[in-house]
Amino acid sequence: MRFQTNRRQEEPEINLIPLIDVLLVIIIFLMLTTTYAKFSGLELNLPTASADAIQTQANEINIAVTADGDVLINRVPVIGRDIDAIAAALGRAAPADAKPPLVVINADAKAQHQRVVDVMQAAQRVGLPQITFATRGE
Repeated sequence: MRFQTNRRQEEPEINLIPLIDVLLVIIIFLMLTTTYAKFSGLELNLPTASADAIQTQANEINIAVTADGDVLINRVPVIGRDIDAIAAALGRAAPADAKPPLVVINADAKAQHQRVVDVMQAAQRVGLPQITFATRGE
């Protein structure tokens, strides 16, 4: 028997084409399954106050809501904290003119939100549709 000792060794060949194909498939799969987070927001343009001059109208009702929850209509305290008491006081403060007065609500920063809503509901019950809020310039 004769064994060949002089065999030529074949060099291994690295084929990159299947590797590239597999990587492209992985990239396409990752692109299709990735969720892109889009943060949506609401842009608010808040009103600003100007301290040029205090504009007062002859036909307006000033309502102040204190931090304790007390309601003052034209600097007169309202007895009672319910909507009916506020509505009765607004009815007395409103003139009997044909044109309804402007209601200006000035609430303390620490006042409960519900108290301001109660004042707005009372004004609606009495039939005072024009409501505005007083702001302070800083």
